[in-house]
Amino acid sequence: MDEMPEYEFRDVYVPRGVSRKAATQLLTYHAEYGHWELDRLRLHPDGSRRVRLRRRIIRQLCATW
Repeated sequence: MDEMPEYEFRDVYVPRGVSRKAATQLLTYHAEYGHWELDRLRLHPDGSRRVRLRRRIIRQLCATW
């Protein structure tokens, strides 16, 4: 039976005043080197952003040789 994939999450706070380009570079760094993907992004009225990243948890099966 196929199970639903399990994910781990990381919340990243980007304060106001950080440019869109700098925020994009930060999230790109997390995606390339940490294998994170964007789960949710909230833009607050004051200009700050709260980003939730996720990545799959890969469970290693026991060796059967």
